[in-house]
Amino acid sequence: MNFLSSFAGFFQSGGPFMFIILATGVVIIAVSLERLWVIGRAASINSGKLTKDLLRMVGQGDYHKATALARKVKGPVGDVAEAILSQANVRNEDKLLNAADGAATIALPRLSRRLPYLSMLANSATLLGLLGTIFGLTTAFAAVGAADPSQRSAFLAAGISQALNTTAFGLIVAVPTLLIHGFLVSKVEAIIESVDEASVRLIRALNGSDAA
Repeated sequence: MNFLSSFAGFFQSGGPFMFIILATGVVIIAVSLERLWVIGRAASINSGKLTKDLLRMVGQGDYHKATALARKVKGPVGDVAEAILSQANVRNEDKLLNAADGAATIALPRLSRRLPYLSMLANSATLLGLLGTIFGLTTAFAAVGAADPSQRSAFLAAGISQALNTTAFGLIVAVPTLLIHGFLVSKVEAIIESVDEASVRLIRALNGSDAA
């Protein structure tokens, strides 16, 4: 209760820009949870084991079983592997690469979708906090100039409190957002690397130049 009471007082003394920053934070939470769900599902696939199993099946000439396994795995690695294996009888490296690139072009952008919004919203929260600071200081100095000498210190304290609280709240929203954005970007990059590795090794295996 003490924390909630303190936060309520902190929020109320921050002025109108606190509500805008709060709305920005709610949007950030929604986007972050959605991206964590999508990227987390893709990252949960053990691409190393999948690649090893596919290479073993390809080495045994069991393309149908390998294709069924790739189709069973729901994720970018499985989609790209399935596209490559669908061209297994062609044995043409250019066509296999085109199949892999086409599948990757469809599967990978889904992971990075809406990620730029997190960076933009983090910057917006910071700038809204600074705008609230300017607004609070302007209000404080205007009130001090028009107030009685006995009330000037109270108006000045309220204005400075509003200014500092808005800046603090903007940073409270922005800093975790940037950390989440960086974490999600690193996860997407790791998935892209695993897709590239799996596709290259699978194409080499189909051409008889890769050992599992």
